Amino acid sequence: MVHPIEKMIREGEHQQQDFKFCITDSRKIAKSLSAFANTDGGKLLIGVKDNGKIAGTKVEEEFHMIEAAAELYCRPKISFESKVWQIKGKSVLEITVSPSNEMPHYAENEKGKWLAYLRKDDENILANKVLLEVWKRKSKPIGSFLKYTATETILMDYLNDKHEISLSQFCKHAKISRYKAERIFVKLICWNVLDIDFSDGGSKYRLKRK
Repeated sequence: MVHPIEKMIREGEHQQQDFKFCITDSRKIAKSLSAFANTDGGKLLIGVKDNGKIAGTKVEEEFHMIEAAAELYCRPKISFESKVWQIKGKSVLEITVSPSNEMPHYAENEKGKWLAYLRKDDENILANKVLLEVWKRKSKPIGSFLKYTATETILMDYLNDKHEISLSQFCKHAKISRYKAERIFVKLICWNVLDIDFSDGGSKYRLKRK
């Protein structure tokens, strides 16, 4: 019978699971907690190498590092659940973070700057201004009126033809300021008209699939 922790490890690292051999810096792990809380939630398996090999860990020490990350280096604080797995004489610490209703959660980096992250596939990605504003509005929903102007028409026509657009492309094509472009993207995402995609080439905006 396959051990539960081995079954999880076989899934590999993905959007809701990350492996950590050990934690050497609470600020760095705060980045992962922020990304999970701001996206779909997820699990950290501590004591597991990137290749999936179980190395084991000192549970009490690692737990205190996680606790410091969640309470001192995340804002708002992030709640988590923990579980210890024993396998072949080694301990693996499982940390589970649920999706948050208090987004965005920021993590403090080594320079004392507070940044928010999201989880995409097996990576933690820095959230941009548009997504931050979307999170803020969704966590405190208020009624808003979407004014459909010639600028939105330009955007829709472009997306129907090219399928995706970046912030800078929209600014140039519509001849508007970056601030105005960001406000339009935020409203259209909140209204479920647009999706935002984070890729190696930067943030792209697309019509939401029905």
